[in-house]
Amino acid sequence: MSAKHKILLVDDDKDFVDTIGTVLESSGYEVVAAYDGQGCLESAKAEAPDVIVLDIMMRTMGDGMYVAQHLRQDEATRSIPIIVVSGINRVPPYSLWPDEAWLPVDVFMEKPLAPEALLEEVRKILGGSRSKNPPPSVE
Repeated sequence: MSAKHKILLVDDDKDFVDTIGTVLESSGYEVVAAYDGQGCLESAKAEAPDVIVLDIMMRTMGDGMYVAQHLRQDEATRSIPIIVVSGINRVPPYSLWPDEAWLPVDVFMEKPLAPEALLEEVRKILGGSRSKNPPPSVE
């Protein structure tokens, strides 16, 4: 990899950010961390990451769904691929899957997250092997 790809890692769990951030960095990626929704939105504009890894349940700014919708509404961040991670799918009666309106993301992954599985999804997105639909518009 000639130039480092930048990944914005967003989670209010500092241990998760530290652990996954270390895995990503050791695989050659530049990692920018944010710990809440507002930090994600600011960093996405300022840093122009190649991929955003976003937790769906955070303490501030509602949650990752709200942040994903904001990212898709903003022209500056609309085309950045989003990988959402969450443990909520394991709690009935919830079932979360990407949806153009309320969860406009590229990939959904369940926690606990296998680092190698995340790396594979990041590689697919950056390598263009994941079939990519145009970013959904959220009105």
